[in-house]
Amino acid sequence: MTPQQRFTSVLVANRGEIARRVIRGCRAAGLRTVAVYSDADARAPFVREADTAVRLGPTPAAESYLSVERLLAAAAESGAEAVHPGYGFLSENAGFARAVRDAGLVWIGPTPEVIDLMGRKDHARDVAERAGVPVTPRYPEDGVPADAYPVLVKAAAGGGGKGMHVVRDAADLDAAVARARREARSAFGDDTLLVETFVERGRHVEVQVVGDEHGHVVHLFERDCSAQRRHQKVVEEAPAPYLDETVRRRLLDSSVALCQEVGYTGAGTVEFLVDGDGPDAGAYFLEMNTRLQVEHPVTEEVTGVDLVAWQLTVAQGLPLPLAQDEITCTGHAVEVRVYAEDPYAGFVPQTGRVHRLLRADGARHEWGVEQGGTVGTAYDPMLAKVVTTGADRDAALAAMVTALDHSAVLGVVTNTGFLRRLVASEAFRTGEVHTSWLDGTAADELLTAPAQPPHAAGHAAQAWADEHLVAGPGPWEALDGWRSAGPARPVSVTLLDPAGEVHEVPVVLGGPPRTADDGTADDRGPVVVDRAGAWALVEGHPWRFERPDPARRGEVAVGDADVTSPMPGTVIDLAVAVGDRVVAGQRLGAVEAMKMELALTAPHDGVVAGVGAAVGDQVPMGHVVVRVDPDDGPGDGPGDGPGDAS
Repeated sequence: MTPQQRFTSVLVANRGEIARRVIRGCRAAGLRTVAVYSDADARAPFVREADTAVRLGPTPAAESYLSVERLLAAAAESGAEAVHPGYGFLSENAGFARAVRDAGLVWIGPTPEVIDLMGRKDHARDVAERAGVPVTPRYPEDGVPADAYPVLVKAAAGGGGKGMHVVRDAADLDAAVARARREARSAFGDDTLLVETFVERGRHVEVQVVGDEHGHVVHLFERDCSAQRRHQKVVEEAPAPYLDETVRRRLLDSSVALCQEVGYTGAGTVEFLVDGDGPDAGAYFLEMNTRLQVEHPVTEEVTGVDLVAWQLTVAQGLPLPLAQDEITCTGHAVEVRVYAEDPYAGFVPQTGRVHRLLRADGARHEWGVEQGGTVGTAYDPMLAKVVTTGADRDAALAAMVTALDHSAVLGVVTNTGFLRRLVASEAFRTGEVHTSWLDGTAADELLTAPAQPPHAAGHAAQAWADEHLVAGPGPWEALDGWRSAGPARPVSVTLLDPAGEVHEVPVVLGGPPRTADDGTADDRGPVVVDRAGAWALVEGHPWRFERPDPARRGEVAVGDADVTSPMPGTVIDLAVAVGDRVVAGQRLGAVEAMKMELALTAPHDGVVAGVGAAVGDQVPMGHVVVRVDPDDGPGDGPGDGPGDAS
């Protein structure tokens, strides 16, 4: 260790793509890295990429990544001298930061005192008000004026859109508060809430800041994160488009002043809600994230600054590498978040095995999974980030469309096709997308499942034939349809699509490349083949086609009366009992999976005929949690459920 170094080894207290990113940054700085992992992540790529790895414990986060005691024990066992928390988990937990410091280790982030002050939305709001930064009106939970709606109920601790709900009617406030409190307690261990005015068509603009121990604070310009679904960011870009220069300067200067007010050190983000256009647009402080952000790569791409390297520099006690007037913003960058979720079924998280991983050339990929890995339900469903750049916004967006045309996680349902449609849309290109746009009717078309392209089966069949119907060494082994009498029999491949439709597709063996209908070369896009069939990737959406399997057995259909768990998870709420009368759409309970609360609702008016789980039960996907017999009578026959009348 040189006289200027406080540490030479770093424990990365996180997992997935951010753990890989931090490990990569530490290696570039010549630092030894220590990964920590739960049982679910024992074979994850970040574990192999670190210099050494320490098992924390079982899969549940509370017994692994959220256990301060186990993390400190891992640091002691591995000889780590510093801790980088990444984002999520304990990254904004002042208690953890304080425990790290008390253990004689270096915390790579702001001080525990500043995390306490700025890491909570309510405390940060108070600081912003004292510093003269404008904030949105706030109301007590039991005293929201009738003319204040819509309001936003949000958790004071944590982030990621969890524990956050828009309320448009006073009659819905109590239920929203109860749900937000429950989600906040589960995700952050703190159920303190704020109720504020909700700006309907606001744009989410945030400023990246970094401070050192020598009193220097700089901004690295701003990002726009307005494309959100239920307050969870979907697409981020830098710099913010369609932002008046006067408003931009106000945000940048306010962010630096706010950080100087509290003596901020390390990387952080000051978030604002911009309401309106032009120099008179409103700009209201939302919160401060006292950590590295998921979307930090777009800032790195336009400034040329390695934010992880800067975090390490500051933690070593050194001054910032650049002064404010030496930091420039050049070009444009866009990032999308790839989630294991089905955007056309309410964004329900998905699980499965990663059969193939496709990465587009020319894009920056931050992947937390690898080919052959398994996506489970224990943690957040974000799998990766894809980042593209360009000389201007149009070029960066065009590059992103191309990247998503050639990127996929095959074997797991993801949102890549939806992301491709969003960034290619006119609404996104022209700046119409605001923070609630994806939750409104304007996004209905984007959230409607696309029809299977007519040419997808043909592409899949030809690729499968090219791979498996290979001509033999002699004329008798050639698979060309030749017959001793009569013309050659056309060669075709039979495939089944997910809907069960049969496609008998003529194929060409050893012939010239196929052409499109207009006579040009046919760019089929990526097609991935295995023995059982093929995936044809069309505009970011993978279409699976399989060879018919006569041995495949049919599946038993679930009855219309059954309310099933949409994915593996934990039953956290049951609001009905056998014999209760319910109406269509009524909330019956909820299942929690991947930190998301999934409501279970009545499929029709009727009577609860059975309850197949209890609060706290772990249930598999498709498990019948509640059975609701319709009003027109009981089920299909005697013994249908425990609620049958006899």
